[in-house]
Amino acid sequence: MTRYFIGTVLLVLFGYGCMEAWPLLAGPTLAIASPADNASFPGGIVSIQGVVTRAATLTLDGMPLLHDQSGAFSSTLTFPSGGSILTFAVTDRFGRTITATRSIFVPKMNQTPTNN
Repeated sequence: MTRYFIGTVLLVLFGYGCMEAWPLLAGPTLAIASPADNASFPGGIVSIQGVVTRAATLTLDGMPLLHDQSGAFSSTLTFPSGGSILTFAVTDRFGRTITATRSIFVPKMNQTPTNN
C-alpha cells in the first residue's frame, strides 16, 4: 500500500514539474493574422494583427509593439509607395527569440494630370 502511495506522489510531482517547465521547453510563438505575405495595399494603410504566447517582448522592425495579456496585438500603420519588409521578433523571458517576416507592396497612386 505504501509503495502505491509513494508512486502516486512521485507521478503527481513529475507531472507538476513538467507543467511548470513547459514555458522553458516550448519557447515563444508568433501567429500573424494580418498582413498576408506579398499582399498589396493600394491606400498604403496596413492593419497588423496577430497573437503571441510566452512573449516578454514583441517588436516590429525593431520598435516595440504592445500586446495584451492574452497575447493579441494589433496596430494600423501607413506605408509609402513601393515594397516593404516587415520583421516581427518575439523574445521570451529566457532570451529565446523567433522572427517572422511579411513582404507588402503599396502601388503608386495614379495622378490625374492638371490642365494649365
